[in-house]
Amino acid sequence: MGNKYTGKIFTVEILAILIGLIFLIPFYYVVSNSLKSFSEILTNTSSLPSVLQFQNYVNAFEQLNYLKVFTNSLIVTIASNIVLVVFCSMAAYMLVRTKKRISNVIFMLFVAAMVIPFQSIMIPLVKTAGTLGLLNSIWGLVIMYLGFGSGITIFLYHGFIKGIPVELEEAAIIDGCTPFGVFWKIVFPLLKPITVTIIILNSLWIWNDFLLPSLVLQDPELRTIPLATFFFFGQYTKQWDLALAALVLGIIPLLIFFFSMQKHIIKGITSGSIK
Repeated sequence: MGNKYTGKIFTVEILAILIGLIFLIPFYYVVSNSLKSFSEILTNTSSLPSVLQFQNYVNAFEQLNYLKVFTNSLIVTIASNIVLVVFCSMAAYMLVRTKKRISNVIFMLFVAAMVIPFQSIMIPLVKTAGTLGLLNSIWGLVIMYLGFGSGITIFLYHGFIKGIPVELEEAAIIDGCTPFGVFWKIVFPLLKPITVTIIILNSLWIWNDFLLPSLVLQDPELRTIPLATFFFFGQYTKQWDLALAALVLGIIPLLIFFFSMQKHIIKGITSGSIK
């Protein structure tokens, strides 16, 4: 017998819709005003555009050097995800399967690192990065993301790997598989649900991050989308038509990524609940 549709459920749905609309109000203002002329933005901010000004996006695209900053953001995000998944999955696997006290100590250190505020280590980080030659380098930025993202990534992998039966690995070893092969051929394919979740979480963080790239990347040719948008706003603060169009251009890739990965997010959540 199915659940009855009650007045309580209806009330909850209405409240959820209202809350959703409240959160969408800022997006409405940004998108609608990005399609207006500058004079129309000043005279009537809340209304829909009388004439759609798509030229705003063309001008912002050119002024923002969008293809270049998009490529930089894409390289940083993809490279950081690759190194985080590869190194952290192997590290978590060894920490789970190595039954020694040192493994627990190392794991707790990674977990403890998650609560350290980034602002408290900014200055030592920049000094150390400068000494190692990592400043003004996309690959130096990727290495830093590996360091800052390892805590939460290892924590998530660690919890998931504990649910994988050891007998599968023992059977593979009996069949002649090397320890390296056991991980990549047996264990890693089973980590797909949590790997997808980790990639989504890290991509949202890395793509939107402003503070770390602002400290590391000084060359305008190396700027990521959030960094380029910040400087664009500084240059075109009085031209809100161009500034808002640039802001929308920065949001669009992330929205496309999120909606394309939506089914994987749901699958990862349901898989975790079943486990």
